[in-house]
Amino acid sequence: MTPLDATELANLKQSIAGARVLVVGDVMLDRYWFGDVERISPEAPVPVARIRRTEERAGGAANVARNIAALGGRATLLAVVGDDEPASSLERLLRENGVTTHLHRDPQIATTVKLRVLARQQQLLRIDFEEMPSHEVLASKLDEFRQQLATTDVVILSDYGKGGLKHVEAMIAAAREAGKPVLVDPKGDDYGHYRGATLLTPNRAEFRQVAGQWRDDADFASRARALRNELQLDALLVTRSEEGMSLFAAQADHHIPTVAREVYDVSGAGDTVIGTLGLMLAAGLDLPAAMEWSNRAAGIVVGKLGTAVVHPEELFA
Repeated sequence: MTPLDATELANLKQSIAGARVLVVGDVMLDRYWFGDVERISPEAPVPVARIRRTEERAGGAANVARNIAALGGRATLLAVVGDDEPASSLERLLRENGVTTHLHRDPQIATTVKLRVLARQQQLLRIDFEEMPSHEVLASKLDEFRQQLATTDVVILSDYGKGGLKHVEAMIAAAREAGKPVLVDPKGDDYGHYRGATLLTPNRAEFRQVAGQWRDDADFASRARALRNELQLDALLVTRSEEGMSLFAAQADHHIPTVAREVYDVSGAGDTVIGTLGLMLAAGLDLPAAMEWSNRAAGIVVGKLGTAVVHPEELFA
């Protein structure tokens, strides 16, 4: 990436400050319990963790939104949560991070929580609490989604397979009709319901699940182009871990190497990629340039523990 001079950097930051991104999808509360392990339980052959401190972070689509806000953009989050204490904690965290929240409370479900127990920076256990939201709450969210489109520049749909994007086809159609680019972080082995989106951002494993195993780079590119054409996408971006990123667009393909640094934790790296990408597009950059910045952001965030964000002083250093 060509370094920006002071004027170019100032202009980019100004554009980012005015960029409006609407994030919709599955949200979750990530809870971390940090402790020490000094003995094995006498009740079963398992370690006993003595908890020293706890942390809470916004995860899933909420982590996408807070990545956007952390870089100075204007992030609005639309999602469904339970009517419970984790939902209140999630809302508080998001507001503290500068995210405008529209969380629809569904009293019939529990907010998704992922509880991780760690000792010496190693994860010992993860416990998940999750339920699917009701149809009525999802329908009301779709109505609000259409209203929010008028005041946004780019839409990001973050699918974690928790049911929050049940109406994803209607959301994509509404966003495209309103002339808004819609970026999707996909989930599952059937991408048919993402048809017509501006861009999909599967990682290497997710792409393999849909396109099958490839023999070489030429076969990989052929499968990517075929999927892009089949789904009528403007572009397909495959994040390939240590192999960098590959963008397949109608005009041309772009491949960039990964930003070399020590990988500490890949949790939430995909959130950082799509969040940075959407923010840079909303700020007026073209897709290849936005991809360069998102690749740089991903290289920074994997050096941090858990779901984390990248700050301007890190990205623009």
